[in-house]
Order: sequence, then C-alpha cells, then structure tokens
Amino acid sequence: MTTPFPENAFASTTLLVTGPRILRDIEIVRPELDRLGFNVREAKVSQRLTEDQLVPLLEGVDAVICGGDQWTRKVFENAPGLRVVCKWGTGVDQIDFRAAADHGVRVRNVPDAFTVPVSDTVLCFMLCFARKIPWLTSELRAGRWTPLDGPSLAECTLGVVGIGNIGSAVLRKAAAFGMRLLATDPRNDVPLQLLDDTRVEMVSLDELLGRSDYVSLNCDLNDSSRHLISDSELATMKPTSVLNNTARGGVVDKPALLGALASGGLAGAGLDVFETEPIPADCPLLTMENVLMSPHLANSSDRAAHRVHGIVIQNVCELLSESAGDTA
Repeated sequence: MTTPFPENAFASTTLLVTGPRILRDIEIVRPELDRLGFNVREAKVSQRLTEDQLVPLLEGVDAVICGGDQWTRKVFENAPGLRVVCKWGTGVDQIDFRAAADHGVRVRNVPDAFTVPVSDTVLCFMLCFARKIPWLTSELRAGRWTPLDGPSLAECTLGVVGIGNIGSAVLRKAAAFGMRLLATDPRNDVPLQLLDDTRVEMVSLDELLGRSDYVSLNCDLNDSSRHLISDSELATMKPTSVLNNTARGGVVDKPALLGALASGGLAGAGLDVFETEPIPADCPLLTMENVLMSPHLANSSDRAAHRVHGIVIQNVCELLSESAGDTA
C-alpha cells in the first residue's frame, strides 16, 4: 500500500496507533509509515482504551489511528498537541465530535469499511438458528442422534433495522434465500433500486418487531438509538423470534434482553457486540444455550482490513496536510 504523499512528508510527526486490528498487522503497514517519515508509537490494547488509559499516551502525539477508544472531552483537553484522530473502521459513537472541534482536532472514519463480512455474519447467525447446526453438533458429540427440526430461511420473515450499507447488503443476501423482508429506517431516502430489487416492505419499528422471525440490528448508535430495543420492544416480538445485533451493544438494553431470553419471550439472540467489551466473565449471556456470540469480529476479513489500513493512513495524511495548511 502506497499513498500519493512523498517520502518523509511527515518527518518529525508522531503517530500513535491504538486500533487493535491495525496493530496486529503493524508489520504490513510499517514500510509505508516509515516511508512517510512518521514516528510511530504502538499502544498496548486488547479491545479499546478508556479515557484514563488514553490521556497518558497522548503527550507529544500529533495524530492517532484509533479503534473504539473513549474519546471524551477530558481526553481532548489533555492532548494540546493533537491535530488528527482517524478511526480504523466506521463506527464513531465513542468520539465526542464537539469536543474535538472545540480543540481544533480533525476527525475522520472509513465509511463502508466492512459491509461484506458483517452482512455475511448476519446471514450466518440466521442460518445457524434456522438449521440448528450448533445444537445438532452438540447432540452428536454427546452421543445422541436427536432430530431438531428447523425451517428454511425461505419460510421466514426478516426485519432489518437501519438501511445503511450493511442493512442494504443484508436485505439483498436474504432476498437471495427467498425470505420475506421488512425494514425500518428514520430516513426517507431509501434507494428505489433497493426496494425494487428486494421487494422489501417499509414498516414501523413496532410492526417489524411483531411480524419478524429474525430481527437484524444494523443501525448507528446515537442518542436516538441507544437502548432502542428494550422491554416494550422485546415484548412486541414473537416468542419464536431471534434478535441479531451486529451494530453496537448499546442499541439493546442488556437487562431487558437477558429477561426475554430467560423467560422464553425470545427464542434466541445472535450477538457480535456488547455494551461492555470484552464481555465480563460472569455475564449471564455466556451460559445461555439460546445465544450465539462472537467477540466483535463480524468485520473479520483480511481483504477488507488491508483496504482499511490503506484508507486510514491516507486519511491521516490528508488531515495532517489540511491542518498544516490552516496554520501556515
């Protein structure tokens, strides 16, 4: 990967890398970062950094390639030399944009970064629940030849909450399986081509929850979507239905979800994201047999990751150049 910027264009510029995925591939991107002249600092991080963990790392730092770290006003107040924060990936719900602007810090993400692998994961969750593969495998390993019948996806209705890039891809892939499709989105600019191609029916959230066998959450996390799915919404769903969340953990009220799963109000859940990550060892979800989980890896794809590596480095370079132009 090579950016259109000359060698040593950013000499004497300190770049902190806190994104876990790009840190795993740091030797892949290092030649380009070295060519550009960056002084690279690598953070030690498992999933994400809190504000208290971030602050001491930012002394003398000009730019950051971050993951899902907690970029609060306190962080920006304690990083006087910081000029650029670039998110490795799409979601920016952990970044206080107002605080960044108040302190002259430019922020950018990578839109449409992982549409293909995340939409694949949604279909994987649905197929596992429909065809009972995890549970059939467990029965066989236990020495039992147990018939656990399940429907084909063509017999089921899917409701998609949020029709951005990922939600649209989920609809297109589900349409290929012959599913009946419902969707809801606060925007009114749903592409006509998507409506024509998938025959999706646009409905209210309540109607979607009440009619769907599977519900896929693919919306952003913001003030209007935080705990969008709580007790009343879960009570609207059929007890035979399954909730899949590959968006953000905060879209679902965890105690409400636990209650619905334990009481039989919901047949199951496929979860890739959680309000607290990594998930605590004592989380009740870990012992529920009607829950399938992955550790925020719905975006896992080498091809997609390498593409994002290049884009996020380009973003850093562009924003640093803009910042230098403003101060010239």
